[in-house]
Amino acid sequence: MTRNIPAPFASRLADGREILFFSSDGAPLVGVDRRDLPPRPTVPTTTVRRDPTTGDSVIVAPARQERTYKPPRTMCPLDPDPAGRSSEIPAEDYEVVVFENRFPSLSTPDGWEVAAPAQPDPLRVQWSGLGRCEVVCFTSDHDGSFAGLTQRRARLVIDAWTHRTAELFARSDIEEVYCFENRGEEIGVTLTHPHGQIYGYPFRTRRTASLLRTAAQYRNEHGRDLFEAVLASEIADGDRILVRTELTTAFVPYAAKWPVEVHVYPNRHVHNLTELTDAEADDLAAVYLTLLRAFDALYEAPLPYIASWHQYRTGEPEGYLHAELFSIRRSADKLKYLAGSESGRDAFVTDKTPEAIADELRAVIG
Repeated sequence: MTRNIPAPFASRLADGREILFFSSDGAPLVGVDRRDLPPRPTVPTTTVRRDPTTGDSVIVAPARQERTYKPPRTMCPLDPDPAGRSSEIPAEDYEVVVFENRFPSLSTPDGWEVAAPAQPDPLRVQWSGLGRCEVVCFTSDHDGSFAGLTQRRARLVIDAWTHRTAELFARSDIEEVYCFENRGEEIGVTLTHPHGQIYGYPFRTRRTASLLRTAAQYRNEHGRDLFEAVLASEIADGDRILVRTELTTAFVPYAAKWPVEVHVYPNRHVHNLTELTDAEADDLAAVYLTLLRAFDALYEAPLPYIASWHQYRTGEPEGYLHAELFSIRRSADKLKYLAGSESGRDAFVTDKTPEAIADELRAVIG
């Protein structure tokens, strides 16, 4: 790891799940989780099935039907609870917290041996849903947002993502580490408290596999790195650049699919968050906050969005750390629905030019 990140304070919840407290102001005051929770499963509870027509991996997780769904404010499981009776976080207060998801799509029980089962039928390929799903709480403020964080707190979130990325990539049951945030009911969020998630997949996702395949083809045909070429091209063009500093660049991509879409790259080629220097992590936090605040200023109301971080193992021949931020809102009172062409054929139709999107965002960035 390029920079030194202090180890979080680790504890356990009532059912044995791990919870990690990341702090910049000393050790947190952590209580005891006193809830009467059912024991954790000792065998995998989800499966991954392979679609024989596309090769896609589909996670089958029926237990997630029982996950917490739009609870009343007084029963939010992400608010701090020093009594340890009603929340996932038994503490008076906290800065950034990461814990294992109680209703995970992927989970490897303690002591479970990772092994690929025999697959005699090529049309019925499935394996255990091993891996890890974590929740990342950005703040104890129920009514806050990532955009409302201080730069210091945003940097602490990046450090938490970095810590988890390093630990998850070190596991034999995890192939890909994905940090992301879903924000807004329009996106499908069922807990309004500011939070994101981290998935440790046991397979390479379709999106990542496609990016790496395209990058390898580009290198073979043009003799250079695809992501470096994209960044250089956007900088040279300049029409879609939103923020450019010594260490970070943010732009609307040339072929943006979404009504609001921004990509964020560190200027130095790194594979994942663990390779950033302190200066790069600080600058990335500042640029990230600028963009999220611009999102909320665009229509003078909180913008629903997905923040998606692309990471790759250190040393892989292809891959460049970057974030994609995008929203389904196409105007102050209209949403972009993924209808027949998008959902049925993965063929996006966009209602705005990428240059118009950039102009709108630059106007609110100032």
